[in-house]
Amino acid sequence: MAINRRQAAFEARTTAAQLARDRIHPDHIANGDEERYATAHYMMCFTKGLEHDALGLVKDPNHFLAFRRAIDEGFVDAFTRDVTPSPEKRRAWEAPTAGVVYDLQGHDPQAVTMPPAPALCSDELTFEMAEVYELALVRDVPFTEFEGDTPTAITPSVDRLNDLQFAQDGFPGTRGRTSDTNTTLNAQTAFRGSSPGCATGPYLSQFMLIGNPDLSAGATGATSVADGQITYGAQTIDQRVPAAPEHVDYMQTWDDYTAVQNGADTRMNAVLFKGANRRFIATPRDLATYVHDDALYQAYLNACMILLGMRAPFDPGFDALSGMGKFSTSPAQRQAGGFALYGGPHILTLVTEIATRGLKAVRFQKFNNHIRLRPEALAARLEKASEIEGAFPCIGTCLTQMCSDISKTLHKIKEKNAKVANAADFLLPMAFQEGSPMHPAYGAGHATVAGACVTILKAFFDTDAVLVETEEDSKDAHGNSIKQKVIRFKRMGTNDVPVNFVPKADGSALMPVAEPECLTLEGELNKLAANISIGRNMAGVHYYSDYYDSLRMGEEIAIGMLEEQALCYPTDPFVLTVPTFDGPVRRIGRR
Repeated sequence: MAINRRQAAFEARTTAAQLARDRIHPDHIANGDEERYATAHYMMCFTKGLEHDALGLVKDPNHFLAFRRAIDEGFVDAFTRDVTPSPEKRRAWEAPTAGVVYDLQGHDPQAVTMPPAPALCSDELTFEMAEVYELALVRDVPFTEFEGDTPTAITPSVDRLNDLQFAQDGFPGTRGRTSDTNTTLNAQTAFRGSSPGCATGPYLSQFMLIGNPDLSAGATGATSVADGQITYGAQTIDQRVPAAPEHVDYMQTWDDYTAVQNGADTRMNAVLFKGANRRFIATPRDLATYVHDDALYQAYLNACMILLGMRAPFDPGFDALSGMGKFSTSPAQRQAGGFALYGGPHILTLVTEIATRGLKAVRFQKFNNHIRLRPEALAARLEKASEIEGAFPCIGTCLTQMCSDISKTLHKIKEKNAKVANAADFLLPMAFQEGSPMHPAYGAGHATVAGACVTILKAFFDTDAVLVETEEDSKDAHGNSIKQKVIRFKRMGTNDVPVNFVPKADGSALMPVAEPECLTLEGELNKLAANISIGRNMAGVHYYSDYYDSLRMGEEIAIGMLEEQALCYPTDPFVLTVPTFDGPVRRIGRR
């Protein structure tokens, strides 16, 4: 028996290895801006941490080439041994060699890829940059204004974006702005994700706001989901964040920008949030605060805890599995339930474990392939556009054209920056003191992890479940049976009432919203991935395409790991269905 088991275990491993080997490794193709603008000191590349000149370009192109060689070499010591950093550099480049390692489960980090990022001179990049600028302008507008098809506080920003050529042409290409419309943007569809459900209901996913009822406390002691407290074993997680000062942005003067671009460490969160009150995420600035210090998989771990605490239904395919118990919808009562297999710990582990695989893959894209400059740096190119065009006549024209195309937006940025002493006109007002992280923009680590983690959740839970108020049997403090109203994700019942919550404008509490349309689990998970990813755009550190393409790469990574895991469950028909971010359903199961 031991020999047979040993052989069977080996065969399971080799079958998974064969599955991984049979995946076609794609070509990794960049947009060509690195080579196209090499003679202009690689002005469209990520150069943060190197020394920069008066135009904001890398002072010595050989320093960038040494940086590039260190990336290609793949050993971390080369970045200390061979690269000449700026004298101001105090921040380390973040994991530039992670993409060259191997993994023993799921896709190899180089077996997935992302398409070329929008290039300079393209209408798409012009729109993306205007979008990041506009998000900086509405950073303190309540999310309750990001809804509806009538004018709101964000309508002027939306109108300026609709005037751009990329919008006038109907957003050509593969990166749809939302899943529900490909026409004119409005307050309900602007700045949203592109997947089913993202344009439905409130801007924020319910998973960024609500808690789950602590039913173990009994009817009189149970907490409400509107309290924003997530049951985490014997503890709770508070959904509120510290409130950053309104209308306070960073890197708006050329000296501040240059110091940060040279790698100075200007981060002072202990000072920024000293004595700050906590509140529910109510504005883009609050969301930027969340994604500044989160643990990357944090929002999805929270979402999983909420779903488990609500007893949300699992994927219908799980009803027949031997490890299921209270989560099963099967009418037969089982005497064995899920825990290590198909239960809460199984899912909680996977939803966090997948993050490391996504981070390795996206680091290869960031450093080895695209090495795309951050929005803060492109804004600096626009600030110096006429001088760059004078120094490099054949190259700088695209920058001056971009300035002309988004002149209405830049005028508003100039007005905003003018409120700061010695501010430059077109620098991007940043939510973070230190600006972007010390790695290139494309792809986005947050968005890749979002795609991977949310795919795990969509695989395990029933994505057709809806958020409703329902009545369930419970017991009072004396053990008497009573009926209790609870809010949870479930399959819709006859007397269930749709429900959702939005934050008050000041973030002090959550308010219930009476809407006839139910929010689905699929839609709220898709929205969660978009909120976290685009929250980074709201801080000024990413573009829309960073979110869009990274999300889909993360999805592919998660599906690959689930395909291999499905080989390891010989006693059950392990079959999952995953609605993808583009809509079609992927089916995962033993072959």
